[in-house]
Amino acid sequence: MPAIIPKISVCIPTHNRSHLLPEAIASVLEQTETDFELIICDDGSTDGTAALMAQLLQFGDPRIRYIRHEQNIGKSNNMRSGFDAAGGQYFVKFDDDDRLTPEFLSATAEILDGCSADFVGTDHWIIDIQGQRDLAATENNSRHWGRADLPEGIVQDLLQVAFVQQSFQVGATLFRRRSLTEVGFMRPNWQNCEDNDLFVRLALAGKQGYYWNDRLMEYRVHAEQQGLQRAIPYLKDKVSYLASHQFEDEAVEKVRQFRLAETQLLLGLRLINRGEIEEGRSLIQLGKTAAPLKAWAGLGLSFLPVHLRNSGFQLLRQAQEMHFKLAAN
Repeated sequence: MPAIIPKISVCIPTHNRSHLLPEAIASVLEQTETDFELIICDDGSTDGTAALMAQLLQFGDPRIRYIRHEQNIGKSNNMRSGFDAAGGQYFVKFDDDDRLTPEFLSATAEILDGCSADFVGTDHWIIDIQGQRDLAATENNSRHWGRADLPEGIVQDLLQVAFVQQSFQVGATLFRRRSLTEVGFMRPNWQNCEDNDLFVRLALAGKQGYYWNDRLMEYRVHAEQQGLQRAIPYLKDKVSYLASHQFEDEAVEKVRQFRLAETQLLLGLRLINRGEIEEGRSLIQLGKTAAPLKAWAGLGLSFLPVHLRNSGFQLLRQAQEMHFKLAAN
């Protein structure tokens, strides 16, 4: 008897989030649309994730599949393993610390059923570590990323919306799996910015995006996402992402060049603060056009002894925070 092919494949890549993963899984099992498969991709977790999944699979829900990599293979590679295993006509990937609202699959699939778009993205809620919705943060997030004023329907200038505004959030987007296959889904061996890169490649390939102005996903903001050790790898990957594209549209290309310089500058400052002086100086030189005064300040601090350099960076951060507060007011 042939296997039943689900309409929608839902993928949750996970790594050492056994304390949050059950909420993500529950949000899928509580969907009003039931024609789906749920694929959990475990990137070598060393916490209780394997035991959690073993217990869950005992209940025998045939829609749930568990892919475990005994060793960490990297973020985008883990996502790709889930995508390769998917069989649905439609595909969504969201993170192990986030949640879908119960109507996400039914609402987005209905849109794709009725139009030619390659994907449909929605707005989303901001939630805290306890899972509580933050309305003020949500509304600010929607404004910041251009979703508050983005018209519903087929997006007319997808590169502008996907790259310049960065309005689409991959975890709040349902894709036609065929369209993702045609662009190669996520690039292998990427740890950060793989989602931004995917939307850009979809736009450059002439794909169509649809925006639905409803909050159908919950994006969790918490302390695990912060810190110097996470910032430096992120900035390095962002430099690689921005350097890998070049746009024919002059206005969009100007944005890319500025963001690349800005990221090089920020990465250079972080590296100098960590003691990697020569590489930091080189990056600051590359990115100095983004903020010349900050660049010269960073170069000057790089020549100071460690204890004075650290104090100088602390003052520089305080000045930047004060600038942001004044700008907000």
